[in-house]
Amino acid sequence: MTPIPVTTKSISHAVELLKIGRLVAFPTETVYGLGADASNPDAVAKIFAAKGRPIDHPVIVHLARAAQIYDWAESVPDTALILAEAFWPGPLTIILNKNAQVSLAVTGGQNTVALRIPANPVALQLLEAFGNGIAAPSANRFGHISPTQAGHVAEELGDSVDCILDGGPCSVGVESTIIDLTDTHPTLLRPGRITRSQLKNVLHTEIRLSSQNKIRAPGLLAVHYAPHTMALLCPAETLIAMVDEMCSKGKNIGILAFSDVIAALPCPHLIQLPECAEHYETALYSALRELDNLQLDTILIEQPPDHEAWAAVNDRLNKATV
Repeated sequence: MTPIPVTTKSISHAVELLKIGRLVAFPTETVYGLGADASNPDAVAKIFAAKGRPIDHPVIVHLARAAQIYDWAESVPDTALILAEAFWPGPLTIILNKNAQVSLAVTGGQNTVALRIPANPVALQLLEAFGNGIAAPSANRFGHISPTQAGHVAEELGDSVDCILDGGPCSVGVESTIIDLTDTHPTLLRPGRITRSQLKNVLHTEIRLSSQNKIRAPGLLAVHYAPHTMALLCPAETLIAMVDEMCSKGKNIGILAFSDVIAALPCPHLIQLPECAEHYETALYSALRELDNLQLDTILIEQPPDHEAWAAVNDRLNKATV
């Protein structure tokens, strides 16, 4: 499937496809999503088939307006409204108890539903025109590197998607932060661009981490966001030693670096990403996919700093490497 430019006509075409239960890939600020009518279980089932996604793995429902929360949630706590006011549209997914009308196909069989409003003009235009929630996980094969460009979607899914809206590169580049509000205490399930500290500052309460949480949410598996090529996450000193060892054995390696020390290594397949965490996030998946397409023996990834600003990057890299 060849991606198509975003025009009024192509948005209308995408809406018509969604209404008849077909799949539409579209850009968000995080990654490209593979969308279907969230109110149509048969359409949602096509997402799982196209991705090879386990049916008990929930998907996020994307909305155009915060008022639509009430169409999907059984009850809406004040914390949800506060976060929506602060961060929507934006890369934050809120988990609430679902109402009776929400299909278990969307929730992975759970009684909770994941909701967000994306901060992308194409996504918002599509959602407004469609007028309903769009269920949309990342538009790639399950577990593989998420797509941040329309071409990545075409490469991954081919003709299993009925329309790919090309809205250019994603501005954030990693999946949304996920917070669970179904309990008394808010719980961070997945780190993203919006940090735990930002959530705490807005809610004026402690944000728990997900170690004891039983709710299934996107991106919580031990292996996810992964290249087909074996990838290793290494501190700089270890990485330098491994480069020497692998090169001496004639291995064809790629390197994903952020420091000048590692970027100076004599490797023909080396990509240096920015030292700023947010800029690194934006470039990460595209760079990882570029190296993965080179048929290398191994990809070596320099370990980023262990700071909160890097939490989303470290989460994705830990799940993408062995």
